[in-house]
Amino acid sequence: MSWQGPAEIAGTPVRLHAGGRWEPVDGRYHWAGRTDPEPRLVRLLRSGRRDVEVRVGDRVTRARLTEVDPWGGVRVTGVGAAPWPAEED
Repeated sequence: MSWQGPAEIAGTPVRLHAGGRWEPVDGRYHWAGRTDPEPRLVRLLRSGRRDVEVRVGDRVTRARLTEVDPWGGVRVTGVGAAPWPAEED
């Protein structure tokens, strides 16, 4: 499943582009994505901070900042429930 929309990472408003999959090897949901360019997150990552909270609406989950992409966005990964709402059937 892929998702994109407004989010808040470590208190910073961003646009998040993300997707995830169920991993049968460990039985957990793995998700990852990137933000649009956001200098505050780049500074946070480069200062050594990796563990963050991601908020989409009322949903909050823990995640990890991993790298800055060539366009100035920040890559974020998580395991467990994704921060975006589940698709409606």
